[in-house]
Amino acid sequence: MTNAEILELSDKELTGRIKEERLGLTKTKLGHAVSPLDNPKQIKDNRRLIARLLTEKRRRELVNVQ
Repeated sequence: MTNAEILELSDKELTGRIKEERLGLTKTKLGHAVSPLDNPKQIKDNRRLIARLLTEKRRRELVNVQ
């Protein structure tokens, strides 16, 4: 998901996407503990996507305060 796509999400979609990605990260980590992933970089990429989503959510909160 690119930053342009993140900017197009509504607040409700953004919150839902954060929940989905966190759940996916948890499942990926548990799956990796049981049997190694073909591409362990998925975990890192997923964490970074969550961080970008949270950053956009926070930016919107700060804009609404002012």
